[in-house]
Amino acid sequence: MRLFNRTPAEVRAAVDPADRVLAHAEGPDGRVIATDRALYLSGTRLPWYQVDRGVWDEEGLTVLTTDGREHRARLPEPGRVPEVVRERVVASIVVSQYVPLDVRGGVRLVARRAEDDRMIWEFVFDAGLDPQDPGLRALAEQALEGVRRSFGI
Repeated sequence: MRLFNRTPAEVRAAVDPADRVLAHAEGPDGRVIATDRALYLSGTRLPWYQVDRGVWDEEGLTVLTTDGREHRARLPEPGRVPEVVRERVVASIVVSQYVPLDVRGGVRLVARRAEDDRMIWEFVFDAGLDPQDPGLRALAEQALEGVRRSFGI
């Protein structure tokens, strides 16, 4: 145990032993814990590379994940949680590069570092483009190869 560790034992017990607690807050929906590797919202563990963004308002936190899910936690007194969420989400992004595909628009290629140091690539197509369109997917895959080469990833 570290000297002067101010994280309550029940907070430390609620996270993976490999995670280091950076901030936590209590709300009516449960506890929110931000660690070095993940965000815990009412018992759900979200690794940082899966968190697309956190949006704050007077009620609390809304987290949007890279697979389109939304998680909400009311936090009347969030403490340091907002700044830690922002810092950790930004830190998980290794590359964010916009590439035009055709006259209709383009795609943002985003690489995030997973907990095991793998790069997880995500395609974020412009509004109005069909991500299932095989022609656009092929163009996006080509663009990804070029971006990977240019960044050495």
